[in-house]
Amino acid sequence: MPATVAAFQVRGRFLTALVLRIDRDSPDDAFFAQLDEQLRTTPQFFAGAPMVLDLANAPGLHDPDRIGAFLAQLRQRELRVFGVQNADSLDDAMLDRHGLIPVTTGRDAPLPRNAGASARPGATRTADVPPPVQNKVIQAPVRSGQRVIAEHGDLTVIGSVASGAELVAAGNIHVYGTLRGRAMAGCHGDESAHIFCQTLDAELVAIAGLYQTSETLDAAALQRCTHIYLRDEKLCMEVIA
Repeated sequence: MPATVAAFQVRGRFLTALVLRIDRDSPDDAFFAQLDEQLRTTPQFFAGAPMVLDLANAPGLHDPDRIGAFLAQLRQRELRVFGVQNADSLDDAMLDRHGLIPVTTGRDAPLPRNAGASARPGATRTADVPPPVQNKVIQAPVRSGQRVIAEHGDLTVIGSVASGAELVAAGNIHVYGTLRGRAMAGCHGDESAHIFCQTLDAELVAIAGLYQTSETLDAAALQRCTHIYLRDEKLCMEVIA
């Protein structure tokens, strides 16, 4: 009897999504004016990027009619919103109608190996054990179009990072060369993550989702050896002498 070939595969895939946190009870004309200005100045950052809405500070959008009108405005701007977070009052049926899914943030613990079996008394709860740290070192330049991910640790690149390349790390990012592409540290929400580069010329840098693009980088840090970190929810850039 010939072997049966599986018709599909199921694989885990790391996904980087933008999170749009709305800091008003309900968005108004001033909100959309600021959003349109951001889209105008950094269109390459939003182009084709999946987006999640954070409604923690926008209780007015927990109303089904308001969230529908708001989504229509965002999608008219070609923003690809697929999920929401901090919106427990919106039920699954309503989210389905608007093409949304609930998204949890932070680092989820792995499931036990026998997820369907009942736990034995006194057994170790493997779901509470975080994945081991796995740092990654790249001993070559990162070319345009390449995407390098260190999902459970730091990422070190011994070489330059070209424009159009992307670095993503759960922990810190170190670049021993010129950083011209994108660097996103603390991708699981670690606000204590840092970015270090020998020469800063980046398209985008981000820590725990807070980012700056080439248009807004600190001019004093450009083309300099730079340390990037978060302080009081602000991205700081410090030139290393």
